[in-house]
Amino acid sequence: MGHKPNTETPAAAQHQSLLQQITGSVSVASDSLVYSYKRSFNGFAARLTEAEKDKLSGYEGIVSVFPSQIRKLHTTRSWDFLGFPQNVKRATVESDIIIGMLDTGVWPESQSFDDYGYGPLPQKWKGVCQSSSNFTCNKKIIGAKYYHGGRNFSEDEIASPRDSEGHGSHTASTAAGNIVTPASLLGLASGTARGGVPSARIAVYKICWEDGCWDVDILAAFDDAIADGVDIISLSVGGSPQDYFEDTIAIGAFHSMKNGILTSNSAGNEGPSPGSVSNCSPWSLSVGASTIDRKFTTGVRLGNGRTYQGISLNTFAPTKVYPLIYGGDATNTTPGHSIGSRYCDPNSLDRNLVQGKIVHCDDVSAGEEQIAAGATGAIMTTTGIEDNAYALLLPVSILTDDEGVTIVEYINSTSDPTAQIFTTHDFVDNSSAYVIYFSSRGPNPITTDILKPDLTAPGVDILAAWSQATTVTGLPGDDRVVPYNIISGTSMSCPHASAAAAYVKSFHPTWSPAAIKSALMTTAHPISVPDVPDAEFGYGSGQINPSRAMDPGLVYDAGEIDYVQMLCGQGYNSTQLRLVTGDQSSCSSTTTNGTAVWDLNYPSFALSSKKPKANVTRVFHRTVTNVGYAPSNYTALVRAEVGFDTIRVEPNVLTFKNIGEKQSFIVTVTAVLGRTMLSGSLIWSDGIHSVRSPIVAFVAPQEHN
Repeated sequence: MGHKPNTETPAAAQHQSLLQQITGSVSVASDSLVYSYKRSFNGFAARLTEAEKDKLSGYEGIVSVFPSQIRKLHTTRSWDFLGFPQNVKRATVESDIIIGMLDTGVWPESQSFDDYGYGPLPQKWKGVCQSSSNFTCNKKIIGAKYYHGGRNFSEDEIASPRDSEGHGSHTASTAAGNIVTPASLLGLASGTARGGVPSARIAVYKICWEDGCWDVDILAAFDDAIADGVDIISLSVGGSPQDYFEDTIAIGAFHSMKNGILTSNSAGNEGPSPGSVSNCSPWSLSVGASTIDRKFTTGVRLGNGRTYQGISLNTFAPTKVYPLIYGGDATNTTPGHSIGSRYCDPNSLDRNLVQGKIVHCDDVSAGEEQIAAGATGAIMTTTGIEDNAYALLLPVSILTDDEGVTIVEYINSTSDPTAQIFTTHDFVDNSSAYVIYFSSRGPNPITTDILKPDLTAPGVDILAAWSQATTVTGLPGDDRVVPYNIISGTSMSCPHASAAAAYVKSFHPTWSPAAIKSALMTTAHPISVPDVPDAEFGYGSGQINPSRAMDPGLVYDAGEIDYVQMLCGQGYNSTQLRLVTGDQSSCSSTTTNGTAVWDLNYPSFALSSKKPKANVTRVFHRTVTNVGYAPSNYTALVRAEVGFDTIRVEPNVLTFKNIGEKQSFIVTVTAVLGRTMLSGSLIWSDGIHSVRSPIVAFVAPQEHN
């Protein structure tokens, strides 16, 4: 997508004319046009044949032509856990902050979005509310639109910004929901639900539907959100990594950055595979998911008295003592049916054998087959890691594979095996926060020498608002309609970071997106992960600490020109960049030799090599801006593990006489790279502020070479 056009001819007319040239017909051109992106940047979405697409690619002024793909959503206690209590210092202008939520919409009647006590809308707001007979905005939800790209609606989809899935209501209330007491999921996690910036306003852009989130809709929402006047964009959506100018989220975030808006993105739920992180553009914030100190456990007692503590969100009353049967002993022998009864696969269980019993299954499922077979409950086992709890369709407890073996042994040891499943309860887990297994990991698959994700935020077992148009699980057979629900994912961590960014902006409204991002990264709490050599690929700079981010001391600032220089080093040419930026951006010989990425003023340092056992040296140029006290002196403190030959910082003392003053320094890293990642850090300290940046060195995976 290019820069917003400066010509007198309306963008939509330009797009229509271009399509007419491509298709050879006015009517065909009109029918093929899906969106004209014209408020904040220049581009369009159209239905084209392969030949027409190829023809369009050859026209002068075209940055890129790519198909619209379907992306997916990255599906109480958390703010207190972050040391960000309800009575934390607030800026009086917090109610003027607007967070743009690109998601599944919102359930406006939720207490989390009530507008009691709110004043007039912020004067900067230029958006609209697509109100209808079943949806209206208020002084909390100040704008709402939906995007469907000309596709037909299914019977279950609501043609309005109303949320029919729950996801959008959950993320919006996590970021900026009102303070609501009491809130719980049918008694679980009872307490106060609140967003990180509960006084902020919310602008809703519904881009996700039953079939996912289409690129054409994502770009249309970015186009509107930027022009509408939002301060932060929160987007818990992603797909497979792509070239920056073929990635709609990266494109939208670039234009947001140009307009002073930070985009906060979920890092993805494809972990723990290396290189699985998505939303990797350096101008956006990529957020992984970490745990909090609240856990859920669901007890099981066997007839022999042995007890187990499994995991799930079992909101049902404790079961009675029921007969227990192993799924492998209850195979549906009807011809044509599945033989996977030990796993409780669809159509695999014999109802005559299972009805009225608790069934033990060697795998985890939603519980649909167990219900169909008449089971009263299920004990499921998994060989994987189950650290996040979730609700199912019947009373369930999920145990480990080894525990499952002992349960089968018990079943085989008696003629009358029985079991009982209890209601879930929560408990305090005093172990430190860690990155959840599903959170996508680095290294960055697009630009290896920029560390991603940038940081983590709570994304496990998060209680927040829910849609009344769906149920706890959203599955057929579930009739539990709730105002609040508990779910997990980097989708949940993203709005935590979005709120933290909004909180910083409320105190520093003139700071750039890069400065806000730097404040969040350099004040993040490092996560201690013993015996995990590539931990920073999971948590980046660490877990967010919003209270400290308000006063980071120093920031690593960057703007459009800095990212252009970086893109030049990645192989983009001046022509491509000018079409996107709308100015005379150019690539010089100093920015096309591949070193530009190391000189991007980023708050972290990453050094990779294509060859193992290589002795590698990299030089990083950085500049920090004093946003703390003046005068002040900052001293460099370097921490490095064995494997780094040297990490040298020159100068190692920075002196600032004024607020806003900039000082530059050079970091030279020399390391012998082996099989594991090397981890270190640079901390600038004035005795009050600790401005921390991770330093990592590693051998890039083969597919990234």
